[in-house]
Amino acid sequence: MSALKKLAGDTVIYGASSILGRLLNYLLVPYYTYVFATGQYGVVTEFYAYAAFFNVLYTYGLETAYFRFATLNKEDEPGIFNLTTSAILFTSILFSGVLILSATPIVEYLQHPGKENYIIWFAFILAIDAVMAIPFAKLRLEGKSKQFALAKLINITISILLNLFFLSLCPAIVRGEVLPSLKSLVGQFYNPELQVGYVFIANLMANAALIFILWKTLAKLRITLNWSKLKPLLVYAYPILFAGLAWVTNEMLSRWALRFWLPENFYPGLTSEEALGIFGAVYKFSVFMTLAVQAFRYAAEPFFFSRAADKNSPALFSQVSHGFILFGCIILLAVSINLDVLEHLLRRSEYRQGMHVVPVLLLANLFLGIYYNVSIWYKLTNKTYYSTWIAVGGAVLTIALNYFLIPIAGYEGSSWVTLIVYFLMAAVCYYYGQRHYPVPYPVVKDLTYIAITLLLIYTMNLIEFSNLGIALIVRLIVLLIFSGMVYVLELKKFKLVAG
Repeated sequence: MSALKKLAGDTVIYGASSILGRLLNYLLVPYYTYVFATGQYGVVTEFYAYAAFFNVLYTYGLETAYFRFATLNKEDEPGIFNLTTSAILFTSILFSGVLILSATPIVEYLQHPGKENYIIWFAFILAIDAVMAIPFAKLRLEGKSKQFALAKLINITISILLNLFFLSLCPAIVRGEVLPSLKSLVGQFYNPELQVGYVFIANLMANAALIFILWKTLAKLRITLNWSKLKPLLVYAYPILFAGLAWVTNEMLSRWALRFWLPENFYPGLTSEEALGIFGAVYKFSVFMTLAVQAFRYAAEPFFFSRAADKNSPALFSQVSHGFILFGCIILLAVSINLDVLEHLLRRSEYRQGMHVVPVLLLANLFLGIYYNVSIWYKLTNKTYYSTWIAVGGAVLTIALNYFLIPIAGYEGSSWVTLIVYFLMAAVCYYYGQRHYPVPYPVVKDLTYIAITLLLIYTMNLIEFSNLGIALIVRLIVLLIFSGMVYVLELKKFKLVAG
């Protein structure tokens, strides 16, 4: 099987599981926007933004270090697995212990007094997430994409079912609307005052189930803490840790910033928490691009490492990047010209006022995917400190631009900041990559396709159709013509090099 076919096959498996899993998970968006008011959904958005930051801190780059060292020394992969998993287990217990002991001052600082249970639940969620990171990485390294995908899908399915159980079934039972015989039993553990807290409880219970789902892989673990062996992995990983923290700042700062930097009554009749809820809901529509990026990353990282020594690698990496960008343009076009249809997934009309920022967020995530493509050079050349410089620079720019633009443009400003920062980071990473690990990326051609896509989006959104049916037909025709052009001019001509 050729290299590109193998990568495409793994990407399809990871992508199918990600798409199905995210679609299942995305069903919670219309559900949440029906169950929760904008302010309540703002709390969910805020806490998961904090969780994203801590997820990076809890794994501190060891997942990528595991890939690198296990690939270089395949015979010692079990030892590297034991060492990295043991280290994360130890530090996760330490970090979560600190969070639990500091729960009261944390919630007071975040202006959520009396919600210490949120911190405690997230302390356990974060610990389980971190400990599961290396077992999931092991499945990817061993090419067990189907087992990886199944575990992810089961986890998401459990989370969704528990959300429905706590937020819909239990209240209905307590009110006596369904299954009245269970009212007494459910009343013993169900607390209607928890509201969004049940979102976090469902997440915790679904994460706990992963321990049993991945038990076969976890059973191979032998606790090993050897500083001399761990040190080179940490040296490799620490720049990735700082880069990861910077990345989370780029991605999630807007959630915190909107809460605290948005002027009072900037959006008439909305509090900052309600504006955050709207932004958090519409941001979910960038999932269509995020899915492509995530599926690609799952398959591409071990693929890139395994092909690093091949003489045809630069040409192969160029084709991979170009194919990703073409596919991303199709997603960008398909979603951006159908916002008036997609907005109905938001059950309450007040959420829909933020839909106009979706194309900006989709384009931003496309450039994020481009960054992941061109960033492989610093991992293959062991110059991971470049990732820190680039990401920290992006984080500083993110903070500065959000500070100035949120008071002027609200969440619209945050959306543009995301796009500007990801574009600049991809450009800087490409520039340094060409100096240290040259790859013949077709930059002009890639930017031309992106420009054509944006022109089509702008043109289609200017047209006013007499009814939705005609609009959908015209949009489908435009999408098919563009996709056909991409296939005939580009994808059909791909050379399956490095077979």
